[in-house]
Amino acid sequence: MSIKIGDKAPDFTLVTKTADGPETVTLSDHIGESNILLLFVPMAFTGVCTTELCDITNSINEYADLGAKVFAISGDNPFVQEVWAQKEGIKLPLLSDYEHAVSKAYGVAYEQFLPEANLIMGGVSKRSAFVIDKAGVVQLIDIQDHPKDLPDFAAVKECLKGL
Repeated sequence: MSIKIGDKAPDFTLVTKTADGPETVTLSDHIGESNILLLFVPMAFTGVCTTELCDITNSINEYADLGAKVFAISGDNPFVQEVWAQKEGIKLPLLSDYEHAVSKAYGVAYEQFLPEANLIMGGVSKRSAFVIDKAGVVQLIDIQDHPKDLPDFAAVKECLKGL
């Protein structure tokens, strides 16, 4: 499935791990409250993913000032995500797409992650950014084919400024 700018964002319910235990996060519960920046990352405990989410954590107030709530999604289980977040100081909600259904719904699932490195796992999320406005409409899509490439966060911020 491939979504386009102007499409309604596919709804989902995923699990996050909090200090109070596992909780569910449903996208549609946040529509209307704020704009949303959805970040898909391949997997926990990898260099580029850690750097990206630590950078976002360090600028989380900037995104809040732009009227955006930020969520990161990976295929890792929520307990692994929690350990990763604690170890690295990641402060944004990490959502577990363990069955890769959301990655597939957003059109960002690899058929094979990095076969040249013998990482042939299917369903791993491509590094991506989606800006969703308060009406639940996708306003920006930035999907990277190579996992070392980051989305254009300057473009993300410009999009958010315009909403």
